[in-house]
Amino acid sequence: MSLSHTAAEYMLSDALLPDPGGSRAKGLRLELPSDRLLKFVTVGLPLFLVSLAFAREFSAGSQISCFSPTNFTGKQAAYADTACWDSLLHHGFDAKGHAVTKSLWALKVFPYSLLVVAVLMYLPYLLWRYAAAPALHSDLLFIIDELDKSYNRSVRLVQHMRKVQQASAEPERFWEEYERARRERYFEFPLLERYLTCKQHAHSLVFIYILRNLLLLLFLAATCLYLVFLHLNIFFQDEFSCSIKTGLLQEEPHIPPLIPCKLVFFSIFQLISLSVGGIYVLLMPVVIYNALQLCQWDKGLLSIYEMLPAFDLLSRKMLTCPVNDLNVILLFLRANISELTSFGRLNAVNALREATANKEDIDTVVDFMTLLAGLEITKPK
Repeated sequence: MSLSHTAAEYMLSDALLPDPGGSRAKGLRLELPSDRLLKFVTVGLPLFLVSLAFAREFSAGSQISCFSPTNFTGKQAAYADTACWDSLLHHGFDAKGHAVTKSLWALKVFPYSLLVVAVLMYLPYLLWRYAAAPALHSDLLFIIDELDKSYNRSVRLVQHMRKVQQASAEPERFWEEYERARRERYFEFPLLERYLTCKQHAHSLVFIYILRNLLLLLFLAATCLYLVFLHLNIFFQDEFSCSIKTGLLQEEPHIPPLIPCKLVFFSIFQLISLSVGGIYVLLMPVVIYNALQLCQWDKGLLSIYEMLPAFDLLSRKMLTCPVNDLNVILLFLRANISELTSFGRLNAVNALREATANKEDIDTVVDFMTLLAGLEITKPK
């Protein structure tokens, strides 16, 4: 008999979770994997393409090539290229023969506009980092710590029950006391459950998260509209007529009124704009999905923790409208599941409960531990 008692003690002591070796604060993820991917693509893509455009500009030299008259010297031809690149004005005629001018300056500032796009795409993440991440960090630390402690309390409860049952002269009376304690909810964890219930009535985190996704969606749509405007108005004109008869050259008779010019980098800018616009359009459904996932509860995690005694947030139908801070915390708990040591243990216990023949007698992890410790032999049916 002493051998079985010793084996039960070792089994229960081994079931306890060890204290975390390091600080959990450094390992917590305060961004969901999909949000991290969106940040990497929306911010990194324009920066990468702009760097390629600048590298192309520095390696190729002049970004414009003008067809100067044959009587121009080399310096005069270089001056014509520089003057036309500085002005970027297309001189043409309308249907009635009137002279019209069209500015192509958007092509010159296009790489810098992509830098502005990258800064705008980073703003929603700055909002989340400084407005919501500190509060979320403290919530996750407290909830993860309490969930692991609740599991350890359950195991220690079984250890204490085993000692009391061994010292009891009337086993049936011991189980009557146990059933009465369960009915009167002596085993509940009020601090954790009430804290989660309180988070159901808070909306600061969910408001910032939805605002973050709305801003990101707005900036993605604005960027796509900007690129469409460039393509419809400018990105189909790689050749233009330039006038260099300005300033001191205005009265020179041997200078033609207009010279044709061609933009060397035109195809590169077209490719860059199509790449950015196409990828941003594909990312819009991802942003919408991130916001819509708050419309339903992630019940998988809490249902596992219902094996803790009196942790019945789901069974008592306390989960009402999912658009609240608790749902946001559940999403980030799922992303930090590696920091939640008790989840793996409870998940394994839940799987074993499903495979047990008399699983109707197992409601909590305490019931399963008493079964493993051999206390169920004297428990009345």
